[in-house]
Amino acid sequence: MEFHILPIVTFLMLGVAASAALSPEFYWKSVLPTTPMPKAITDLLHPDWKEEKDGSADVGNGVNVGVEKGNQGQGGGTDVNVGGGNGGVNVHAGPKGKPVHVGVGPHSPFDYTYGASETQLRDDPNLVLFFLEKNLHHGTKLDLLFSQTSNAEATFLPRPLADSIPFSSNKVNDILHRFSIKAWSDEAQVVKNTISECERPIIKGEEKRCVTSLESMVDFATSKLGNNVGAISTNVKKESKWQHYKIAAGVKKLGEKSVVCHKEKYPYAVFYCHKSDSSKAYSVPLEGADGSRVKAVAVCHTDTSNWNPKHLAFQVLKVQPGTVPICHFLPQGHVVFVPK
Repeated sequence: MEFHILPIVTFLMLGVAASAALSPEFYWKSVLPTTPMPKAITDLLHPDWKEEKDGSADVGNGVNVGVEKGNQGQGGGTDVNVGGGNGGVNVHAGPKGKPVHVGVGPHSPFDYTYGASETQLRDDPNLVLFFLEKNLHHGTKLDLLFSQTSNAEATFLPRPLADSIPFSSNKVNDILHRFSIKAWSDEAQVVKNTISECERPIIKGEEKRCVTSLESMVDFATSKLGNNVGAISTNVKKESKWQHYKIAAGVKKLGEKSVVCHKEKYPYAVFYCHKSDSSKAYSVPLEGADGSRVKAVAVCHTDTSNWNPKHLAFQVLKVQPGTVPICHFLPQGHVVFVPK
């Protein structure tokens, strides 16, 4: 689903002084002068600042995964079936057999207080990739589908403008009115879902903030990690059909501290940023059967004991909370900050 409100946002932008001091790009460079801005960020700047689209791709609208235990590929790699896109995906969560159709409904899979229902596990196509850390190694095989990034991305607003717009469940009617969204529409429900997720209590060991501007994202990340940080995101050079990928040599741990910012569905760019005391970030090179290469980012959670026992990761991977480290790839458009 896309919000068709870019003309409205452009109009609102005219009310903000165009000085560099209010530019999200300028703020990034002033606070993080030695940190290159990842494409996931530059793609969401004001259209006048955007790089021309180059066929980059998302990891679907989300991705899911299951490990086929005992099915070893050539070279000892572990086979993993992954998929994404509008039609939902078949996933194996154990030995070969009947695949499981996995979905997460209207809730973000990165909200670990949320439990996926039977219906959502069966029917919802919005999927995200989860896998076990023991499979994060050279030779693991995956079936992946990368879909084209939409050209109608919600863009960042300068912080003064973003701060002037309500972002609260008790101001929903005002928000919908500002963006000419009908109260009964699917777009209105998306707005409500995102705000509800942002207001949900945190789990033990987590710090979170939903940021409504790039400046706020930078402030949150640096408040947790300091100013000497790197920022990375999954990078896909071109769209490809569903095909076999394998993890190439060169998996690299980026750090045992990180702030992960997940892109939310909203009329303008909003990210769910959180820091966990028990997570690690990795850079993971992937090689496709057609020769394409993906520079993916994975985050692994070493302590899941406080997650909802019905979270989709446990249901897909058939494991219990707190028993094994669980990882997920980040869809393109999401960002990880790590100390340098």
